[in-house]
Amino acid sequence: MTEGRKDACGEGESEPEASAAESYWVYVVECADGTLYTGYTTDVERRVQEHNSGQGAKYTRSRRPVSCVHTEELPDKSAALRREAAVKRMTRAAKLRLIGRR
Repeated sequence: MTEGRKDACGEGESEPEASAAESYWVYVVECADGTLYTGYTTDVERRVQEHNSGQGAKYTRSRRPVSCVHTEELPDKSAALRREAAVKRMTRAAKLRLIGRR
């Protein structure tokens, strides 16, 4: 499996250069109750704002605020959807290892 840049949602890093091809991202947010939510998007910052404004996933609406704890850039939508599904199948312990918490 080929994975792109991984970071804590771009915190402390400059934005990547824009390219002609759109990037797809898999992200993990930590909800206020400590649960983890995984999704995919083309714009992580916008998507996290949507979650925090109540316009994101139904799961996160009652668990705000959320904070982004992990991102992975993937080459296309298909790869992003496959990776999102793989992360969602992980146990909580495996997700915590993925985000560097254990």
